[in-house]
Amino acid sequence: MPIKREMLVRRDALDQLAINETLAPEAGEGEVLLQVEAFALTANTVTYAVVGATVGYWNFFSAPEGWGVVPAWGFARVVASRCPEIAVGERVYGFMPMASHLIVMPGKIGRGLFRDMAPHRQPMSVVYNQYRRLGAELPATPEREALRMLFEPLFLTSFLIEDALRRADFHGGESVVLTSASSKTALGTAYVLRERSPGVQRIGLTSAANRAFVEGTGLYDTVLAYDAIETLAPTGSSVLIDFAGDAALLEAVYAQVAGRIAACLRVGVTHYDAGTAAVAPLDPKPVWFFAPDAATTLIGEIGQDAFNVAVAAQWDGFVELAAGLVQVVEETGIDALQRIWRLQVAGQAKPDIGYCNRL
Repeated sequence: MPIKREMLVRRDALDQLAINETLAPEAGEGEVLLQVEAFALTANTVTYAVVGATVGYWNFFSAPEGWGVVPAWGFARVVASRCPEIAVGERVYGFMPMASHLIVMPGKIGRGLFRDMAPHRQPMSVVYNQYRRLGAELPATPEREALRMLFEPLFLTSFLIEDALRRADFHGGESVVLTSASSKTALGTAYVLRERSPGVQRIGLTSAANRAFVEGTGLYDTVLAYDAIETLAPTGSSVLIDFAGDAALLEAVYAQVAGRIAACLRVGVTHYDAGTAAVAPLDPKPVWFFAPDAATTLIGEIGQDAFNVAVAAQWDGFVELAAGLVQVVEETGIDALQRIWRLQVAGQAKPDIGYCNRL
């Protein structure tokens, strides 16, 4: 039997790591053993860990008490199957553990996807339990697979944010202010806003170190460093989209544009080590945006096919842009995984680098 390797993260101290090695599990009746080929590590991956207890991300993959296996988006190959419809050698894409192997129980199997029907996963959103079937061959352009891991799940959130805001007429706001403007989800959101809501002003807030990169993307009308928030002067009222999760930053923005925040969506926690609880209540109260719920609502309104077409129309253009913005760095092994994870947790990953890992 092959050896299964996985990285464990302390739930209350995300920079404390442990490596667990065991025999890879055998597939039971109706199950499939996947060998994980690669997965992406982004600021969003850290968010899965930060909100793991409240949202349920720790529940996808089992771990000892006090520890967790962080989910990530990636590719895997079927190495053993006791499910007649799924062949050994087939490749899949979906929610993976930071590990070398994963047992899934395929159900609702179609030509293009299946769903993991393992009982412990059923309380979680179906978005995270679906695996796309890719056939057995490697792609002719592997760099596109890396970009897919890095951006596609985040871009879906970006698409849904813009769609929800546009349907709500931006809550009467004339501009959108995005914190952590260099993050991949913020870049995707700015892109979709530019393409589908060009009349809305896009303002990006970022660190001084990342300002040149953010300006160079061409996705924002205005880019300000965090230490220049006192110059923030959006047109009319604004929708604030918070990808940083930094309470002090949020309060500073509210103070600067007092009385002109139309709505505030909380999406991520890229500033992992910053305080997330505001000292005083904010008005309007920030509301968490949960992409799976938004996707379910939109699909219910327009249907799955129309939804897929709408997302794909935006994704094709964005991935072309992203290919010129980000250098993909693929590293191999547990040591590299630990180093990159700590880099992401510390907020020290460069915005123009996209990290993928192969165990």
